[in-house]
Amino acid sequence: MSQNPEAAPPKPEAPLDAEPIRAVPVRHYGRWAAGLVILFLAFIVVRSVVTNDALHWPVVGEYLFDYRILQGLQNTLILTVISMVIGVVGGILLAIMRLSPNPLMSGAAAVYIWLFRGTPVLTQLVIWNFLALAYSRIGLGIPFGPTFISWDTNTLINLFTASLLGLGLNEAAYMAEIVRGGIQSVDGGQLEAASALGMKRTTTLRRIILPQAMRVIIPPTGNETISMLKTTSLVVAIGYFELMVAAQSIYSRNLQTVPLLIVAALWYLFLTSVLTVGQYFVEKYFARGTSREVVDRTKWGTRMFGFKAGQGGGGQGGGSTA
Repeated sequence: MSQNPEAAPPKPEAPLDAEPIRAVPVRHYGRWAAGLVILFLAFIVVRSVVTNDALHWPVVGEYLFDYRILQGLQNTLILTVISMVIGVVGGILLAIMRLSPNPLMSGAAAVYIWLFRGTPVLTQLVIWNFLALAYSRIGLGIPFGPTFISWDTNTLINLFTASLLGLGLNEAAYMAEIVRGGIQSVDGGQLEAASALGMKRTTTLRRIILPQAMRVIIPPTGNETISMLKTTSLVVAIGYFELMVAAQSIYSRNLQTVPLLIVAALWYLFLTSVLTVGQYFVEKYFARGTSREVVDRTKWGTRMFGFKAGQGGGGQGGGSTA
């Protein structure tokens, strides 16, 4: 009986007196030294801040839950939520228009994005607040014909409305590019396959393209939400009462400027931390079943010092032989 010439040769047996390989973990002394230096510097900074009497920490504690601060915080959250809703909805519409084969729709979306991304959001807030200087009344009617109904611009666009228009419409321009990038990240063959099956373009976007694009859209959208929370402080330029305006109104009377700024900063840090945790879980939800799953941040320590989870002190990739 002939042997198969393509068969793999038998593996040689290890000698009986061979010693087992002992894995020795790689020592990363530089990482330990850098970690100790960072901890020492962090200790110095924290001690300096905590023991600095010029910061007036009792005043910070006194005004941290002041009703004016909480009222401004509530208005900040309302501005953030509504502005992001306007931005996300407007961004999706603009992204679809930007990708449309119709040159008029694509051009209109491109001009909108160019205009609102090319001017500072602070400038847009001021323009919306003083729009009555250019248009004293805003009405609906036939172009170059009679006007059926009109409103006084100052009455229609108050401080709250001007803040929403300035923040929301500006955010829509940025969200449009985020959504467009997410849609274009999906393989074009799926759109062609859906067209071959007779699916409408809107149905294809809603049921095939957008669900897959969400994996790309969610991370920058979370960043935009956190950024929007802090951008709301710009409405101080038009006088709408939010967190920063609340802090200013208090320290303009008691002259405790630094403690009140610390109060505002602590609330911003708390809210951004909550949004960051929420973003992590949303990303993890949309990354299910893919190779781009969100990294488990509870294992950062083992990765930092060169060991893989579950290896203990040695194993593959984490040691050398001796």
